[in-house]
Amino acid sequence: MGILFTKLWNKLLGDKEVKIVIVGLDNAGKTTTLYKLHLGDVVVTQPTIGSNVEEVVYKNIRFQMWDLGGQESLRSSWSVYYTNTQGVVLVVDSTDRARIHFVREELAKILTQQDLTKAAILVFANKQDLKGAMSGAEVSKALNLHLVKDHEWHIQPCCALSGTGLMPGMDWLVDKIGNK
Repeated sequence: MGILFTKLWNKLLGDKEVKIVIVGLDNAGKTTTLYKLHLGDVVVTQPTIGSNVEEVVYKNIRFQMWDLGGQESLRSSWSVYYTNTQGVVLVVDSTDRARIHFVREELAKILTQQDLTKAAILVFANKQDLKGAMSGAEVSKALNLHLVKDHEWHIQPCCALSGTGLMPGMDWLVDKIGNK
């Protein structure tokens, strides 16, 4: 009865639920990003095997955020989580120049997924606090974002540890998918 009342109450108040997947290569900062958004704090994490899911409430929108493991052996299973997904958060380690081509390849796969044809793409260019980090413009160029014409996308430089840049990215998500 309580769950029914909560769902009814949320509908009356206009709360909306949105499913988001957080993807990226291993060690990009996906889990750190998730828990900074969820708890407002940094937690000690281990590499994600499988997925983590948390509800992040932001501006009266309940984001069901699925953090998917980024190891090479796990990336082929990401598509299992795409059903009913309205947004993709791609977290990029801006210092990992050696593997940026792998991120570009994974993004290309994401953009062809039938379940994601209407999904907005938010790219967090993470680890901006570290020396030698690529700027947002450099990450955008390396990922060929200028060629993405069939998805709404935004690149947001950030530092998941401090939270710098995360809220502007969330604001963009709210604007693109939270009000639909």
